[in-house]
Amino acid sequence: MNSPKLSLSILLLIPLIMKLNPFVTSSRRKNRKRHFNAPSHIRRKIMSSPLSKELRQKYNVRSMPIRKDDEVQVVRGHYKGQQIGKVVQVYRKKYVIYIERVQREKANGTTVHVGIHPSKVVITRLKLDKDRKKILERKAKSRADGKEKGKYKEETIEKMQE
Repeated sequence: MNSPKLSLSILLLIPLIMKLNPFVTSSRRKNRKRHFNAPSHIRRKIMSSPLSKELRQKYNVRSMPIRKDDEVQVVRGHYKGQQIGKVVQVYRKKYVIYIERVQREKANGTTVHVGIHPSKVVITRLKLDKDRKKILERKAKSRADGKEKGKYKEETIEKMQE
């Protein structure tokens, strides 16, 4: 027997589940297809990693697409907590990155790098060039503009009261 509280809570959740943009699909099948058939420039964006707290304070940016020669630390999974390592390769086709010290031994004795998804690491040092600095400035500017968005300034309040 359903209690009235339970059915009321379900009714309250329904508007939260509904999507707002009619041009964005919420179909699992379509989203998976787009994810696995994504072109390289979109895979780059998907393969982003959060920045460490220090870098976040310094640049006012939360995450960046990962690239070779960034220094990262694994924070989730079997290899978490190990020391900081350099990104050796970004393998977009498999959605993984290979890190300097994250290796395992094969049955024949050779060591191979273990693929780790970029969402499971934190960037501790960025390899900066002029293009990447430009990206950081652009992201920081848009984040600063977003903080001001929706807030009334004193001049606009005075104009509204007149």
